[in-house]
Amino acid sequence: MSKVALKDTRISELVDRNYVHAYVLFYFGIRFYEYSELTLDQVCQQRGLKVDQVIREMEAPSHLQEADLPLVSYPTDLIIEYLKHSHFLFIKHKLPYIARLVESFKANHEDFRTVERDLKIVFPLFVEDFIAHIYEEEDTLFSYIQALERAAKGRYLPTKLYYLMEKNSVQKFAMEHEAHDDEMEGIRNITKDYTLTPQAPLHVKVLYNELKGFEKSLITHARIENEILFPKAMALESKVKTTFFEKAKLN
Repeated sequence: MSKVALKDTRISELVDRNYVHAYVLFYFGIRFYEYSELTLDQVCQQRGLKVDQVIREMEAPSHLQEADLPLVSYPTDLIIEYLKHSHFLFIKHKLPYIARLVESFKANHEDFRTVERDLKIVFPLFVEDFIAHIYEEEDTLFSYIQALERAAKGRYLPTKLYYLMEKNSVQKFAMEHEAHDDEMEGIRNITKDYTLTPQAPLHVKVLYNELKGFEKSLITHARIENEILFPKAMALESKVKTTFFEKAKLN
């Protein structure tokens, strides 16, 4: 579609063609459900935005793209930085957007009244639990692995390292992590696996698309931890323990 055609297209039509447009508009301060009958050009004039800049971002969104990196070949410290960046995107960008969609959700349709009620109760609890889990992971698991990284390079205090290794275990972290791998089960149940009827309102289509996309990101995130980070961290932990106790015997 040409830029002229995009400018003259109503917001509801733009979003219906591509749900990602709703997300781009949100970060320009435009909530699609508040301006659905206006054209993109009219909204940009109202909001004092450059329509060409908005169109460029809609055609090729530059934010929130997760890098496709060969993580299996990366050292643990870089994998952790990648995962921390994903956490940042989840907490500061994706979840606030979805939360806003849930808050403003007005079903106005018999098929989705129960979904609206249940999501408004369950989603804030999910967000609270999810964020707590992420911060705990960074403060415990990631901090422990980074301490092992420093120890492998000879930078450690023996008493502090011994205490950390007695207190923590990568294998234990991995087992506990599996219990959190299906965090969105409740939301899938509420939405019947994000099932849409042909008459579903646009707001529902956008919301379900975002929930499904977020779950996909979580699955990828968990796979990176389970299949790449944990095996590397276990090998690192074993190496550090062997070296540490061999040195302890000599002393």
